[in-house]
This record gives sequence, structure tokens and C-alpha cells, in this order.
Amino acid sequence: MTTYPQCLADELAKYGQKPTGNLEWDRGLLLLMRKRKEDESAEVLALTPIVRKCHDEEERQRRSMPDLSVPAVYEAHAKLLLYIANNIVLAPQRRTFEVDGHNRDVLRFLLLYFNECPLAEQVFPGRGYKLHKNIMLQGGVGVGKTMMMQIFSEYLRLTSNPRFFHNVSVTQMVNHYTIHNNIDLYIYNEGNSVGFQIKPMNLCLNDIGVDNRPFYGIDTLTVINDFLHARNELWGNLGISDRKFAHLTTNLDDEKLKKLFGQKDAYGRIIDRFKTYNVIPLTGDSRR
Repeated sequence: MTTYPQCLADELAKYGQKPTGNLEWDRGLLLLMRKRKEDESAEVLALTPIVRKCHDEEERQRRSMPDLSVPAVYEAHAKLLLYIANNIVLAPQRRTFEVDGHNRDVLRFLLLYFNECPLAEQVFPGRGYKLHKNIMLQGGVGVGKTMMMQIFSEYLRLTSNPRFFHNVSVTQMVNHYTIHNNIDLYIYNEGNSVGFQIKPMNLCLNDIGVDNRPFYGIDTLTVINDFLHARNELWGNLGISDRKFAHLTTNLDDEKLKKLFGQKDAYGRIIDRFKTYNVIPLTGDSRR
């Protein structure tokens, strides 16, 4: 009677297999498992350059941002932000940007967020804010939502930050639709394509939900719905280096947003996609 070799049982165990007692069968099974392992290893080796390229791209993107976890670096950028607010954005109005208890933490969050610093996610514990989400600033009339996004847009432009975004009003978008019968500029930006490569932009759409009256026959809510749906579907789920952000400001709270956008979206898709936003309340009285 042939003794079952212990070494065969040990080798099968490495692949999570138990001996059947049939020597020839188990030897064949071991050969099959080894072949499968070799094939998997070959696939991994073939993918290694691609994995390395992805890692290098992610690392390059990370290194392009200032390290705001360093207190001195954060302080320098905070001072630069205020300088831009007072000397560029608000200069025509001859007034200074006021930092107080209503906006101080929001400013800190946004400064860290736009520089992709993980500390941003710790500014408002329990709210679930994430670096990969868009921004939605909520608040009453005149509390400084649009002004804040204008300041950050200018700051990101001057620091050559890849998260730079253009500020656009709902009226601008509807005007464009009235003239061109599409909102391509704000979704694909095909008009500025080079070699058939479209150039979508990071945007902040200001004051959504304020005016839903027909504008020269155009329902503004329908236009905004189309914009939000397309931007989320096309550019919202890409990697951090390819993704294009669509930030928002609004005077409406959560319940009013649900009621408004539910009129045109029976399936609740737009409302559900608001989950891809860091919804940030901006409190206080009008600063105008």
C-alpha cells in the first residue's frame, strides 16, 4: 500500500486545499494550483507599471500642494487669503473682509480643503466632510457665501492651485442657454477643445434655487437640474487628479432644496447627489 506523502499534503495546504487521498488526483490539483498562481503573478507583474504610474501621478499631485499641516505654512496662506480679500476682491468696495465667529471655522476648513490637507476633515467633527466632495455653502441673504467663493477663486488662481474654479451665476448660465440653446460651456467646454480633447472647468454655481421663473421662456430650474446631473455623472466620480468640481451656493436650507428640486426630478437623483457635497451652513446677519 502506497503511503500518502506528507509533503504533498503540506503543499496543498498552502493553497487552502485538503488531500482527497487520491494521489494522482491531488498531484494534478497541486500542479493546477501552482499554474494558477504563476498566471496571477504574471498578471500582477504586467500591471505593476500601471500601478506605479497611478501612484506617481497621485504623489505628484500631492507634492504640488503646499503642506498646510505645518503651522507656519498655514499661517502664511491664511494671511495671503486675507490680503487677497482686502486688496483685490473687496478693494473696489473700499471695505475690509471681516472674520468672526460665523465664518472663521468655515474659512479654515476651505483653506485646508482647497489645498487637499487631510486636517480639513477634522475642522467640523461629526459632519462627515471629505476632501473628495464638492462644496455647497448655505446661508441667508448677504451672509457672504458668494463673496467667500470669489475670494477663494482668486486665491487659487494666484497660487496656481489645480483646484482653481470659475464663479458663475445662475443668470449667466441661463443667459448662455438663451443664446446658444445649450450649457456645453459649463459641462464639456467643447468650444475650447484642442485636438478633440475637451477642457471642462472647475466651477462654482452661485445662488441656485433663488429664481425659478421662466427667463425668456427658459425654466431656470430645468437648466440647473441638467447642469447638476451632467456634471455629477461625467466629472464627479473620477480620480482626484482628473475630477472636475462643481461647487454651489444657495439661500435654501435642506428641506427647501428637496422640495424645489423634487418638482423636476421625480426619482430624486439630484437630491441624492447632494450627498456628494460638503454642505456647509454659513450663519450670521447680512454683511452688506
